[in-house]
Amino acid sequence: MSGTLNKVMLIGHTGDEVKMHYFEGGGCIGRFPLATNDSYVNKSTGERVNTTEWHNIVVRNKAAEICEKYLKKGDKVYIEGRLKTRKWQDEQGKDRYSTEIQCIDFTFLTPKHENQPSEHKSQNIPQTNIPVTGNQQEVSSNSPDTEDDDLPF
Repeated sequence: MSGTLNKVMLIGHTGDEVKMHYFEGGGCIGRFPLATNDSYVNKSTGERVNTTEWHNIVVRNKAAEICEKYLKKGDKVYIEGRLKTRKWQDEQGKDRYSTEIQCIDFTFLTPKHENQPSEHKSQNIPQTNIPVTGNQQEVSSNSPDTEDDDLPF
């Protein structure tokens, strides 16, 4: 172990629809803003102050497609990932920086009957705790319905 940790866990509301970018070779990424809120009482005035922090979320490949399909503006979602800062140049050639959350895992928290028209309430949404880095076979093998008769206990 290198002795360092880069881990972010957020629960917030999406600020927009997922914007998809597709690449040659079939890969894709999805980007969307996530808002987290905080409140505190100002000690000098006794007034409650509410603040909103915006985070840029980046999701890749199959996970991005799932987010695009099921996440809508205003949905509540749990995001787990790592911070990544990108450097780029603007039109004037000045260096600019963007800090993003590279999503590793996510869980949809908005109940599926919210934010859906009534004719779509019966639509089945897949399991919402989606590990972005694992393969699908590993995910399904962890289900509680799987029994292994070779276990010694």
